[in-house]
Amino acid sequence: MAFSDKEKTTRLPHDGRKAGGSTLVLFFLVLLLFSACARMGHPDGGWYDETPPRVIGAVPEDKAVNVDTRKFSIYFNEYIKLEGATEKVVVSPPQIEMPEIVGKGKYIKIELLDSLKPNTTYTIDFSDAISDNNEGNPLGNYTYSFSTGDHIDTMEVSGFVLNAADLEPVKGILVGLYDNLDDSVFTTKPLMRVSRTDSRGHFVIKGVAPGKYRTYALQDVDNDYTFSQKSEMIAFNHDIIEPSWKPDIRQDTIWRDSLRIDSIMRVPYTHFLPDDIVLRAFTESMTTRYLVKRERKQANSFSYFFSYGCDSLPKIRGLNFNDSNAFVVEPSLKGDTITYWLRDSTLINQDSLTIESTYLISDSTGALVSVTDTVTMLSKEPYQKRLKQKEKEFNEWKKKQEKAEKRGEPFEKEMPVPPLTVKPSVTGEMAPDENVSFSFDVPIDVADTSKVHLYSKHDSLWYKVPFIFREKKNQNRTYELLAEWRPDVEYSIEMDSAAFVSIYGLATAPFKQGLKIKSLDAFSTLVIPVSGMPRRQMVAELLNAQESVVKRTKVQDGVIEFFYVIPGTYYLRLFVDLNENGVWDTGCYDDDLQPEAVYYYPDQIECKEKWDHTLSSWNPEQINVAQQKPKAIVKQKAEKEKTIRHRNAERAKELGIEFIKENIPY
Repeated sequence: MAFSDKEKTTRLPHDGRKAGGSTLVLFFLVLLLFSACARMGHPDGGWYDETPPRVIGAVPEDKAVNVDTRKFSIYFNEYIKLEGATEKVVVSPPQIEMPEIVGKGKYIKIELLDSLKPNTTYTIDFSDAISDNNEGNPLGNYTYSFSTGDHIDTMEVSGFVLNAADLEPVKGILVGLYDNLDDSVFTTKPLMRVSRTDSRGHFVIKGVAPGKYRTYALQDVDNDYTFSQKSEMIAFNHDIIEPSWKPDIRQDTIWRDSLRIDSIMRVPYTHFLPDDIVLRAFTESMTTRYLVKRERKQANSFSYFFSYGCDSLPKIRGLNFNDSNAFVVEPSLKGDTITYWLRDSTLINQDSLTIESTYLISDSTGALVSVTDTVTMLSKEPYQKRLKQKEKEFNEWKKKQEKAEKRGEPFEKEMPVPPLTVKPSVTGEMAPDENVSFSFDVPIDVADTSKVHLYSKHDSLWYKVPFIFREKKNQNRTYELLAEWRPDVEYSIEMDSAAFVSIYGLATAPFKQGLKIKSLDAFSTLVIPVSGMPRRQMVAELLNAQESVVKRTKVQDGVIEFFYVIPGTYYLRLFVDLNENGVWDTGCYDDDLQPEAVYYYPDQIECKEKWDHTLSSWNPEQINVAQQKPKAIVKQKAEKEKTIRHRNAERAKELGIEFIKENIPY
């Protein structure tokens, strides 16, 4: 049996135990080594290889100058895998034609299909695409470079790309530089030098020459390295950067195992600047208007769906039916969806409606123009199918009637008409700052608020309570009941028969809903002073663990206040509401408009019952936004380094020995 060089240098950890114990451990390790020599592959209970592949040469060599070939080979000391080359490998300057990059055995073959630019430094960044063939240990952040001129540009700039709306790291987006500082260059010329973000949203652009640059990010849909489609996520700012460097010292930690540090070394290195660029990426609002689809899911309505809203509603003309007063028209809040409810049962039972419609869409210049087309709307619930269902229901009711008559029990003489269904938003308990809403499946023709009543209970007696009952703003077919809700008090909401009647004549049945307002002791109050921010309108949002908005409030006089907070763990987000519309708005490149700035309180917030919780003053701009969002709610998790060190630590525990990397007999 022959030992490899690594096996010859294998040693045991020195832990001060007696020689007898060390001899016993050595005996077991020798047995493992002989077992490894007897068969191919890893022995059961053996060590895992932790060493990534190592570059042993390249043609042309790395950092070669005066290169005039477009074919390259990189050689490794072991068999390798190249995974996700088209997504992970980035060539800079960017290549219009996709280069051919193939891993074969112990080398990688590269062929650039674009012609080479003179006096230019090229970099081929492999990220973590290269790993060894057996264990998948990655050769992280490997970059091959060469120059067509007589020198190599070695500057680097780095930073992060975050989603502007929620500060999530943006993975896989291109980040590039321009030395042309003109504002229109992003839409007219391809990016000059590029990189791609990793799972942390982090990027490093290498091979940069001294000079002045602007930084952009682009989710390049059409691979032209310019911002050419509104659907592409982008980021931009007007900051001008000048790459520089300085000598620096970093601390490298040598781990004994997954829990214990062996030693810490101080290592000199070249620190490239800037390394803290932050780009807030966003997708512009789609203002191009076109018809997405038309459909008639239900027999009693049909809908038009547009890509963008418009104040002007489509004009509908019936070609095989009389359209006079035939519809109740219901546009969505944004005007991008319009639903037409058919009033007449004759039209509802008509499976085919031929319609001529005139509406506005965007032309090639973005201007709205009128178009007219004709379409036949087919019901997805054919009349015969619905008729059979009604016959089935009638037959079932008839059988029940006959059985009741045989037993001499009273039963309806006519099949009852189902009542109009009303859906309350709250059942059981609610907070004092909430209100109750009621929604309906179809449009309402009559809403008789005199038939709606509210009572409160005091000392076992019920008293009438004043309230406001009205249609809810910006929500179709929804009404709301507003009252002064008192903590720890029971209420009863009651509706008389036919309080609401639909356009089809269906009326609500008598309705009664009890609810109780929670005691003040069941809630927490949260107060957060805000400092260091400009005096603009800001909106604060209290988030749960799923990052759903639990409460929203305006920042008043530099203070955030949340009342009636249910006890639990929360997170806090803040955005600067520049246009004061109460919602976060995206940016626009053509208008030189950045998305509204978003910030996260860096820690989770615990709210407890009966607590008035006031946090210390928070300056949202004190911490770099790339480090603000609490890790617990970051959805784009950083991918763990592909290492099997923890598996070797577990293997050492099984063997009853202390784990040190040099134990592993490679």
